Amino acid sequence: KKWSKGKTQEKTNNAIVWSEGTYEKLLTEVPTFKLITPSVVSDRLRVSVALAKQGLRHLEAKGIIRNIVRHSSQYVYTRVTVEEKEEEKPEEAAGEEVAAEEAE
Repeated sequence: KKWSKGKTQEKTNNAIVWSEGTYEKLLTEVPTFKLITPSVVSDRLRVSVALAKQGLRHLEAKGIIRNIVRHSSQYVYTRVTVEEKEEEKPEEAAGEEVAAEEAE
């Protein structure tokens, strides 16, 4: 009887540090994805999952994307829509007006 060799999956050669090109893609392309996970970013930008997680935390801190699900094994993000940005602005403006009134 002939035994099958089995299927072997090719090992991906993902980057482990940010290069200028991949960092620019992170800032420009990733916020356009509808569903953003470390796995998706790793696959599309050809970076390691650990590096993708770091990049997503960076984008969340900048306010470019927002977190939906924060689970111990998987994070799910989505893009920040225009409506959400508009909701944040009136709150900031109101805070500045109160500070201006207190200064007088």
